Amino acid sequence: MAISRHHTRACPLPGPFICGYMRRMNKLDHIRNFSIVAHIDHGKSTLADRLIQMTGTVASREMKEQLLDSMDIERERGITIKANTVRIEYPAKDGQTYILNLIDTPGHVDFAYEVSRSMRAVEGSLLVVDASQGVEAQTLANVYQAIDAGHEIVPVLNKIDLPAADPEAVKSNIEDVIGIDASDAVPISAKTGLGIPDVLEAIVQRLPAPEGVRDAPLKAMLVDSWYDAYLGVVVMIRVMDGVVRKGDQIKMMQTGAAYRIDKLAVLKPRMVDIAELGPGEIGVFTASIKQVRDTRVGDTITHEKKPCDKPLPGFKPAQPVVFCGLFPVDSNDFDALRDAIEKLALNDASFSYEMETSAALGFGFRCGFLGLLHLEVIRDRLEREYDLDLITTAPSVVFKLYMKDGEVRELHNPADMPDLTYVDHIEEPRIKATIMVPDDYLGDVLKLCQDRRGIQLDLTYAGTRAMVVYDLPLSEVVFDFYDRLKSVTKGYASFDYQLAEYREDYLVKMSILVNDEPVDALSIMVHRDRAESRGRAMVEKLKDLIPRHMFKIPIQAAIGGRVIARETLSAMRKDVTAKCYGGDATRKKKLLEKQKAGKKKMRQFGKVEIPQSAFIAALKMDE
Repeated sequence: MAISRHHTRACPLPGPFICGYMRRMNKLDHIRNFSIVAHIDHGKSTLADRLIQMTGTVASREMKEQLLDSMDIERERGITIKANTVRIEYPAKDGQTYILNLIDTPGHVDFAYEVSRSMRAVEGSLLVVDASQGVEAQTLANVYQAIDAGHEIVPVLNKIDLPAADPEAVKSNIEDVIGIDASDAVPISAKTGLGIPDVLEAIVQRLPAPEGVRDAPLKAMLVDSWYDAYLGVVVMIRVMDGVVRKGDQIKMMQTGAAYRIDKLAVLKPRMVDIAELGPGEIGVFTASIKQVRDTRVGDTITHEKKPCDKPLPGFKPAQPVVFCGLFPVDSNDFDALRDAIEKLALNDASFSYEMETSAALGFGFRCGFLGLLHLEVIRDRLEREYDLDLITTAPSVVFKLYMKDGEVRELHNPADMPDLTYVDHIEEPRIKATIMVPDDYLGDVLKLCQDRRGIQLDLTYAGTRAMVVYDLPLSEVVFDFYDRLKSVTKGYASFDYQLAEYREDYLVKMSILVNDEPVDALSIMVHRDRAESRGRAMVEKLKDLIPRHMFKIPIQAAIGGRVIARETLSAMRKDVTAKCYGGDATRKKKLLEKQKAGKKKMRQFGKVEIPQSAFIAALKMDE
């Protein structure tokens, strides 16, 4: 049990006596709930580490970098994927000890749903801005979510120890771009610990205390839930009104399911048992919940016998924007894949899935994601944590098909495209993209957006940085737009987007045929004007990516029954005349004719093996 040294001195009694001491202190005006929001790599997780370290929440021997990033994949990629919570006790300069509930949120656009969910559980935000880079696209997106949630915002300028840091310019940048007062922004270096005490004081003095009535019926918001191999389903809650205690009978208002609380704890960041949680507090409980679908994020939790009048407004369900198929390499692993996906879906409310079958790949799942990074993270977690070998089909977005009989269908997989004679028109999703880029690279960014069928909406300047707003088709962005953007701007551009609308365009399904067999996983929807160039590029790539076989392999791109591009992969040739030393030339000719006939037969019946790496590589648009 990790207890701050201040509490050890103030209350030397062990075990439940500490809980009693803490409970007496839990007046609402001594609690602060806040999140840390920022662009990727501006120092959110490092600041969280310093706050935890400086308040003695975790013993120094247990301290490590990115303490709240518990997943291996988070630590490897250096990004936050899941919003994580920790409870800190801080003895302030006014002599009072405050309880600070901190939520460290992700910065990447694909995990914006985690950010919006965390915002609803707290009253204030620390806005962390890199003092050398200024406001970026995702800074804007995240701070607007905090403003929409009614948060008090404290600007924090990080990395002021860097030679390139310019705190005064960044303050005016915050005021110009975001429109909030940054004159009293707190200058810090999260890496060295400089200015961290000032941040703690700013949290206590400038962020509001939570509101709530202790004697009212219990009303708690289900903020998050995850699966623990030993405890089952662990549920994180934020108590709005009333008190919840261990042993209470509670009810989920959306599902109507009732449970008895077995364990009640706060995260420091390990679970520390506590007797009760009052208004304004954030904690976790377990209640022998077996069913994954019983814990809906945004649900209201109340007492079974004495419920509250009306539930809290829930969260808007996440809208997946990218879809792809996940299939096991070995069809015997299908049950293991289903169990793994069910467990992951509990950990991640923005991940959706449904079963599908493919003629080539067998049984699998059609999965929905918030973006390509989200897809990569889910796939990596399935392969690592559940030891599965997976085939991933090409990512696609949802198109709307308006049929001639008046029906409107959603097309998740291009392989399911019906005959065009029955389709009146097709609409595709468009996004509003905000790109922040230094002036030097603006021309390259504009060209990239034009190449992807973009329509420029706005172009403004803040200092030497331009802010470009584009209307872009999501299907052109989803695969490798972010990589290309980073490439043409040498990593200096930042990018954020939101779904805008569906709009009609001249779209067609392009199929790829290998050895005259259509490959479902490589079917894509493309704009008709670009189909030839895209098809040619794909077949040329596949020619290099598919290993040579003993027979010739035609690789074709087709729209309907019309082939628009073709390449032929030449056969490997075995030297069948190697054992003919001298002698008659007809002997050699006979062997070669026999080989030729054998290859023809092989081509008729031969199955072409396409490596998994070829699927992803073939779809990347090199320009």
